[in-house]
Amino acid sequence: MPSYHICRIVVTGAPGSGKTEFIERLKSEKPLAGFIFFEELARAILSAAPHFRSDWPGLHREIYRRQAEREDAIGERSFVTDRGTADAFAFHPETIADVGTSLEREYRRYTAVIQLGSAASLGEPYYCQDEIRRETPAEALEIEQAIRAVWGRHPGYSFVPAGDNLEEKYDLLRRRIVDHIIGDS
Repeated sequence: MPSYHICRIVVTGAPGSGKTEFIERLKSEKPLAGFIFFEELARAILSAAPHFRSDWPGLHREIYRRQAEREDAIGERSFVTDRGTADAFAFHPETIADVGTSLEREYRRYTAVIQLGSAASLGEPYYCQDEIRRETPAEALEIEQAIRAVWGRHPGYSFVPAGDNLEEKYDLLRRRIVDHIIGDS
């Protein structure tokens, strides 16, 4: 196996974009052997502490804090994460000032950011809500635009659009990650 530099890859997207499923699948990809995988924090925090639904600023400060803490704890190791620190700013823009950082500083944490398009863009039959994912398709698309506004200037940013063929979407995500890893080594 070739030796690669340290890669810190964010897979982000609005609700219904496939992040969780695709990150689970990426864990078995040979080029990512040795990478650490971080799961999304929002769902875990809201499941354990539903009171955060009425404390939007507190929720996003907590997400930012935990995300930065776990990334920093692994030192100089490569990882793929379901959302990165700057995602908190897409959901609650005031968080950037609350935690005393800047987009440029957060961009330096990551080598690549891949945003997955939400199934909400395909219409209601493709988009599913649950007890945690309460956003309507229209709200999910607003979130998609907010995420693009936050991450879109990152030098390693790319967008994988939604489509009705999940295998094609996954393959495009996988190729972008692998090409980034190999291309930057």
